[in-house]
Amino acid sequence: MTADFQDWARSHQVRIENSLQTLLPAADVAPERLHEAMRYTVLGGGKRVRPLLAFAAGELNNANEERVTIAAVAVELIHAYSLVHDDLPCMDDDVLRRGKPTCHIEYGEAIALLTGDSLQSLAFQLLAEYPLADTPKMQLEMIRRLAQAAGSRGMAGGQAVDLASVGRTLSLPELEFMHIHKTGALIRAAVMLGACCGSRLDEAQLAALDHFAKCIGLAFQVVDDVLDAEATTAALGKTAGKDAENNKPTYVSILGSKRARELAEELRREAYASLEMFEAAAGRLRQVTDFIIHREF
Repeated sequence: MTADFQDWARSHQVRIENSLQTLLPAADVAPERLHEAMRYTVLGGGKRVRPLLAFAAGELNNANEERVTIAAVAVELIHAYSLVHDDLPCMDDDVLRRGKPTCHIEYGEAIALLTGDSLQSLAFQLLAEYPLADTPKMQLEMIRRLAQAAGSRGMAGGQAVDLASVGRTLSLPELEFMHIHKTGALIRAAVMLGACCGSRLDEAQLAALDHFAKCIGLAFQVVDDVLDAEATTAALGKTAGKDAENNKPTYVSILGSKRARELAEELRREAYASLEMFEAAAGRLRQVTDFIIHREF
């Protein structure tokens, strides 16, 4: 990473962290234990990749940073809710997330379930409460995009396919279908919501941006699978080797680590190609792409 990108990313990560601190209910507001669990889950951890993508996409069309911040917080809350539920015993049954005990280990399964529910609701409250787009129609489109990305045709649907795939051998297209939904849908939403906060893009630009986001969503998962197979628990902040232990199909189990890394680079090149029409305005998106592909945790 260049020093310029590191400074940019750090400043936006701080912005998101401060906004999450402010927009989450205070821990001393009733019901205190639920609000404490929400803050425990969301604050003080994570790479904030989805918010970074939203901010970078907003730079394509001069989006107001205050608008993008709220949109990025909403996406991050959906992501955090998905992690809380994904870690539950009925799902992946994990005990470590971002280097600390998972929500249900710290607060119990019932509070963890309600924590995820509450984070999801807060995300949509924020999208409806703040003026984020030039027209009401565009703001409704932002709400629609995030709802679809989180639901049965997006993240939740991908999680359902994931659960049904344990112990099975999937083809590469089947694995891609699963991760376009489970991981990719929310990443695509982050990119598109960031862009929706700015001046209107034409149909060709929107299509190119969505294809970029699809490539990055898949690349993120490919790298995740490689790291799960090769990195340590300490480096990841979550239980390493969990996918193999649970007999889950991954890009590594199907392709091997070397070919999976090659696939990530192919997706990076395809993502770059999708951004050609935006020229220099897409510079930050290219930098976030490289960060996703070359990250080590």
